[in-house]
Amino acid sequence: MHRMIGLLGALVSGCALAGIPIQHWQQPSGAQVYLVESPAIPMVDVQIDFDAGGRRDPVDKPGLANLMASATDYGVKALGQDPALDENALSDAWADLGASFGGGASADRLSFSLRSLTYPDLLAKAGALAARQIGQPAFAPGPWLRDRPKLVASLKEANTRPATLAARAFAKAVYGNHPYGYESTEASLNRISVEDMAALHARSLKSCAAKVSVVGALSRLQADALVNQILAYLPSTGCEAAPSVAEVAPLQAASEQRIAFASAQAHVLLGQPGFKRNSPDFFALTVGNHILGGGGFTARLTEEVREKRGLTYSVYSYFSPGLHAGAFTIGLQTRPDQAQQALDLVRDVLARFIQDGPSDRELQAAKDNLVGGFALRLDSNRKLLDNVANIAWNGLPLDYLDTWTDQVQRLTVADVRSAMARTLDPQRMATVVLGAYDAAAVK
Repeated sequence: MHRMIGLLGALVSGCALAGIPIQHWQQPSGAQVYLVESPAIPMVDVQIDFDAGGRRDPVDKPGLANLMASATDYGVKALGQDPALDENALSDAWADLGASFGGGASADRLSFSLRSLTYPDLLAKAGALAARQIGQPAFAPGPWLRDRPKLVASLKEANTRPATLAARAFAKAVYGNHPYGYESTEASLNRISVEDMAALHARSLKSCAAKVSVVGALSRLQADALVNQILAYLPSTGCEAAPSVAEVAPLQAASEQRIAFASAQAHVLLGQPGFKRNSPDFFALTVGNHILGGGGFTARLTEEVREKRGLTYSVYSYFSPGLHAGAFTIGLQTRPDQAQQALDLVRDVLARFIQDGPSDRELQAAKDNLVGGFALRLDSNRKLLDNVANIAWNGLPLDYLDTWTDQVQRLTVADVRSAMARTLDPQRMATVVLGAYDAAAVK
C-alpha cells in the first residue's frame, strides 16, 4: 500500500508539472461529468454534488441537508431480487467490497463520495450498491431516533466550550439572518424527522442536477458508464432553477460583543463578509491573506502579535469564499488581561496592511511558498478530486490547475493592495471577545 501511494504521488506530481487534462461532458440525463484519468493504481474516487447544501435548509431546521445525506447510511430499500439492507447489512456490504460510500453537506452543496478499486467485478458491484444508497435510501426511523439524542448531547457539550460560543456569536454578527449563519439547536434537531429527510431527497436529488467529479484508473467510456450506473435511480426531470438565495449583506457598521466566560484564555474573533469564490480577485486575496495571517510563522500578524510582543501563541486569518460571500476571519487566544492590547494591535496591523499592501519582499516570499507547495495540493487521488470538484462546482476554467501558478506569479503589490481594499473595510468589522478581562471577573 505504501508503494502504491508513492506511485500515485509521483504520478500526480508529474501531472502538476505537465498539465492535468480534465475531460468534461454532459450526459443525456443532464448530469455534468468531470474526469481526470489517473491510471497509476487501480482505484477510482467519485464525488457527486447537488445544490442542496445548508444554504437551502429550512430556517427552522438547520442541518437537515447534512443529516439527510448521512442518514442514507441507515439502509436501502428492496430492489427487484435484491432484499432490503439495514444499516448493519449495508455497512457489511461495503466492507465486503473493500469500498466506501457516504454523504454529507457543506453550506453550499450536498455531496456523496465513492471510493473503490477499479477491478471490473468489484467496481460493478460498488457502483450498483452506490446507486441503491443514493437513489433508494430507506430513511429508517429507528436509527434516527437512536442517534438524535446523541447529537443533542454532543451539542450541549459543545455549548460548554468557549471556542464554540465565540464562533457562534461571530457567525451571527457576520451573517445576520443569512443561511450561512444557521446553527443547529436542541429544538431544531427535535423538529427534524425522517419524513423531512425523505422529502428533501425527493425534492433535491435528481440526476439532471448532479455535478460528478471522477479521478482514477478509468477511461472516459468507463467513467461515463459508472456515473450512469450510480445515478440510475434518481429522476432526470424537474431540474428547473431553484429559488435564488439572498446574498450576504455587507456590514453597515462596526460591532463588538464582550461575552463573559470563566476561562484561562480570552477568545478574540474579528472579521466581516469577504468574497464569493468566483471573484476575479480570488488569487490576489489568497496571496494577500497568506501574507497577512494565513502563512503561519511568516505571516505579518504572527510577526507583530506573537514574535515581537508575545501576546499569543497563534494568530491567524482566512477567507471562506463560497457561492456567497463567506466570512473573512482573524482569530487568536490570549491571556484575558491582554485581550484588549492584542485586539488593538490586530486592528492596527490589519488597517495598515489594507492601506499599504505587502512589501515587495513579503509578496515574493508568499509567491515562493505558495508556488513551491502547489504540488502538495494534488499529491493524492483525494486531493486531486477535491480540486476537480472545486472546478466543477464553481464553474472554473478546465485549465484552472494548469494556470494556477502563473496566476499567482503575475500578481503585483498593487494588485494585492487594491483587492484587499475592495474587499475589506476595517471600519465595519464585527468583533467578538469571549473571556474575562481581569482575575476578579473569573468566578
